[in-house]
Amino acid sequence: MTNNDNPFATGGGAGGYGNQTVDFGATPANGAANSSPAAAPGALIKDTTTADFQTDVVAESRNQPVLIDFWAPWCGPCKQLTPALEAAVQKAGGKVKLVKMNIDEHPAIPGQMGIQSIPAVLAFVDGQPVDGFMGAQSESQVEAFIDKLVKQSGGGAQGAAIEQALAQATEAAAAGDVNGAAQLFTMVLQQEPENAAAYGGIAALMADHGQPDRARDMLDQAPESIREAPELAAVRTKLELAEKVAQIGDPAALEARLAGNEDDHDARFDLAQILNARGERDAAADHLLAIMKADREWREDGARTELLKFFEAWGQTDPATVKARRKLSSLLFR
Repeated sequence: MTNNDNPFATGGGAGGYGNQTVDFGATPANGAANSSPAAAPGALIKDTTTADFQTDVVAESRNQPVLIDFWAPWCGPCKQLTPALEAAVQKAGGKVKLVKMNIDEHPAIPGQMGIQSIPAVLAFVDGQPVDGFMGAQSESQVEAFIDKLVKQSGGGAQGAAIEQALAQATEAAAAGDVNGAAQLFTMVLQQEPENAAAYGGIAALMADHGQPDRARDMLDQAPESIREAPELAAVRTKLELAEKVAQIGDPAALEARLAGNEDDHDARFDLAQILNARGERDAAADHLLAIMKADREWREDGARTELLKFFEAWGQTDPATVKARRKLSSLLFR
């Protein structure tokens, strides 16, 4: 990774770290790289003034879409809409930002924009208003509005840069550049504190490189909006499988048991978990599939249940998952 490759770079590049000692630096788990989970919504939601409107809305919309919510303290429907707006924006995880303006305190901007009743929400993209709605809306309606807006806008310049950074981080991790991957994931979180892919990416690096306790701390401190995201669920499964492997024992002894009795499903099951921990995913899956082929009812279909956990930990698009899922389908529906 070089400075030219890094879409967020402001100084020297991350450099190639190879397999050196992992130094994740300041991450959400220790609270220095970016805002704490409790403070994260502030990065996505803020109040503005007439003086700050140009910066908070017009200029910021060149990075990602910005919703401007015109409201007043006496407005009943505004009080209904605000929680739905805030929840939907937080769930979007940085794809949009929400800026709120009290029209009693700052009447000039809504007057200039022809706002005649509230609540009124306008969406800005690339410095221009492009869409909007009036009146109270449910959270699901606001989510649909945001989804449509993001698709139409292409996510903005910042959204494209973040996708690029996530792709580079994934490539760096696969190549063994652990520190480079961690730095890119952290840069994404500085821009989008609730980005599940980046948050889960750092936790996965910790889990894979000798820092399981830090990975668990990070998962425990995850923002509410992404706590159940697939990227974080995969890390939890990874940690769970690693704990099991630590208690299993000697793989050579398990292989010897299988050589003496190929129907020793207990040995085959334990060996599958060890192979998975070693990164030998195809072999691990094949052992579980072999158990299923011999005895579907073993441990109440335990081999299939464990294989599905492997899929979750590997990711649904991982080549080993795709290959094993084809074999599983052939076995189930032959």
